Amino acid sequence: MTEPVDSDQDFELKLLLRAVQEKYGYQFGSYARASLMRRVRRHMKMSGVQHISDLIPLFLHDESAFAAFVKDMSVVVTEMFRNPDFFKSLRENIVPILKTYPFIKVWHAGCASGQEAYSMAILLDEEGLLDRSQIYATDFNDQALRHAKTGIYPEKEMALYEENYQKAGGKKELSDYCHRGYDSVKFNGRLTEHITFANHNLVTDGVFGEMNLILCRNVLIYFNQELQDRVLQLLFDSLCSRGVLCVGKRENILFSTISNQLEVTDRDQRIYRKSL
Repeated sequence: MTEPVDSDQDFELKLLLRAVQEKYGYQFGSYARASLMRRVRRHMKMSGVQHISDLIPLFLHDESAFAAFVKDMSVVVTEMFRNPDFFKSLRENIVPILKTYPFIKVWHAGCASGQEAYSMAILLDEEGLLDRSQIYATDFNDQALRHAKTGIYPEKEMALYEENYQKAGGKKELSDYCHRGYDSVKFNGRLTEHITFANHNLVTDGVFGEMNLILCRNVLIYFNQELQDRVLQLLFDSLCSRGVLCVGKRENILFSTISNQLEVTDRDQRIYRKSL
């Protein structure tokens, strides 16, 4: 159902986004309106304000309040080997391609708190490729990146992670890759050595090297179609010749200007390969 348009709210939202861009450099104007409005309203409720415009002085004068908003906007929802069928397809269909490269560069765009980057490192290790691989895991949320760099996650999540790992074709036990203590698990430093965590904003930043494999899953759904197309072009331009691009199962590239330059590797799992 389409959300009713409120001209006053739209005007206030534009003022808020302009103030945020001027003060902090973040551009949220191209996010899908419904998703953006949900998050703004949640922050209105948390902050005890009645109007969207009331958030402007709050964000301008309280950086911690704005940081909480950025954290929410980055949608930090992920897990180890999320969507196991996707990782199984990577192992079966993409690893043989990666084995043809002398050095492998992987970009996780929108890595959130890092679990999928560690999942990729484990997969590459089991396929004998980690020592000649570098994973670049990026997000615009500095708090999420700081968490990701630690490689520490709640032990209570390990049962789900282990189940995902086995369904994804894991060759050992996930616990072989981490140490337990204080109700947490810490993934091995050997994995971290091959992951570079860095701040990168898909909305405002540019091409990110010549990658053999790019994963940008469940990020585009929060953007409007114009921004989706722009980001897809950025991802495409960041691929090396015959590089592989992966998006989320709910994301569609058929409308994009790059769609005719990609070959389908796995339609169900949204895995594509650059034509040239």
